[in-house]
Amino acid sequence: MKQASFPSHSTDIRAAQRIDIYAHIHKALRLFMNDTLHVVGAMDDADDQEVAGGLAQVRELTAFCRKHLQHENQFIHAAMEARRPGSAAAIAAEHGHHEFSLDRIEELASTVETSHGSVRAAAIVALYRSLGLFIADNLVHMHSEETENNAILWATHTDEEIIGIEQALVASIPPDESLATMRWMIAALSASERAEKLTIIRRHAPPPAFDALLGVARETLAERDWRKLADALGLADRMAA
Repeated sequence: MKQASFPSHSTDIRAAQRIDIYAHIHKALRLFMNDTLHVVGAMDDADDQEVAGGLAQVRELTAFCRKHLQHENQFIHAAMEARRPGSAAAIAAEHGHHEFSLDRIEELASTVETSHGSVRAAAIVALYRSLGLFIADNLVHMHSEETENNAILWATHTDEEIIGIEQALVASIPPDESLATMRWMIAALSASERAEKLTIIRRHAPPPAFDALLGVARETLAERDWRKLADALGLADRMAA
């Protein structure tokens, strides 16, 4: 596993002044990963319905991760390589390793699904441990992207160009995938980040699409967080919805 490197506080302050293309999606990923690890760890091997629900979330996570890798490869790594050839090679190799890990997790999920009794119980333990290692590796990986990759992007692109990369990436995502992503992102963001994100989306999204997103927020958020969001967006009529 790659050893994490930690920036100084002054580096963090300078970084906060630039566009961070990874910030919001990585918050969503961290929440999705850790929630799924909890679900698998608490799974009752004797409860078929609970196992089926847990495995469905595992598979949603692996599909989410595969698409995330593709998006980064196609848009972010391509931008890095265009301005600084070779700069994305190391992180791209890690993406290849993650693909193999996702294959292993999906194989273990299938074993859990088709087994019973003590064999299923052992398979759940193996799935839990493999998922934990995958998540641990990804936490270090995401930190590298947020520090090393961002440093390259900031040195080779303006903020306007980075926003353009992000907009092209987001535009490539189908609506159903986008809504599923926003479920985890809305829950993972801070109150101010959440309000800013939805304010921007409201400016550009058709009203039905924005209403669907608000429905996801209402369903996902705790009452206190929903009230903060509704107040920030001026949605007094939805407070009691």
